[in-house]
Amino acid sequence: MTHPTPKPALAGKAALVTGGSRGIGAAIVRRLARDGAAVAFTFVSAQAEADALAGEIRAAGGRALALRADAGDAAALTAAVEQAAKDFGRLDILVNNAGVYLRGDLDSFTLEDFDRTVNVNVRAVFVATQAAARRMGEGGRIVNIGSINAERVPAVGASVYAMSKAAIVGLTRGLARDLGPRGITVNNVQPGPTDTDMNPAAGPRAGFMHGLMALQRHGRASEIAGMVAYLVGPDGGFVTGASLSVDGGYTA
Repeated sequence: MTHPTPKPALAGKAALVTGGSRGIGAAIVRRLARDGAAVAFTFVSAQAEADALAGEIRAAGGRALALRADAGDAAALTAAVEQAAKDFGRLDILVNNAGVYLRGDLDSFTLEDFDRTVNVNVRAVFVATQAAARRMGEGGRIVNIGSINAERVPAVGASVYAMSKAAIVGLTRGLARDLGPRGITVNNVQPGPTDTDMNPAAGPRAGFMHGLMALQRHGRASEIAGMVAYLVGPDGGFVTGASLSVDGGYTA
């Protein structure tokens, strides 16, 4: 007796991932597409990477849409949300992944860098969520990509970045309350050190970071994407307002 092939977990769903052309964002785009979702993603300057990623997904039989939009530009970000919903005819999933990591000590950190950090890492999450929630019905899923630095700041120079990611913890809880009556979940994934171009596993600070961890290695971007896939998939429907650390025991 032959059994029918089960449908992918996200078949018929449409997703938008901000900052999705490379690193953790690209891993999330690939995972959601593999799970059956049509996926739009934003990028700022990585046109070649964005085109290649969209082409890869289409070549595998999926639907992908690359949209140029700076998360720090509220109008552009809102327009990207609207474009994704228009092209796909719906929007079920939003992953707020876009972020900047600007380091500097207290004496030299500029107000321009402070404002850029807040605009991209905090304000953009609110802007995209506000726009996406207008398009979502019951069962909608929103995932914010925070950072384990919201819980632990083991070195100098990261105070403003850590502040921005700590703000996401509170924003996630509040948005979960706001959207819960509409059947929409909101959660926060907090990666620890993850092997990307920005934080390579063989980088000069890797040994220091590994020494703080229970699992003494960098995470893989696919492992962060796996947590996102759980939260937006059929098994994650009763999780909301949570901040989930995927950090190899960085805070153990």
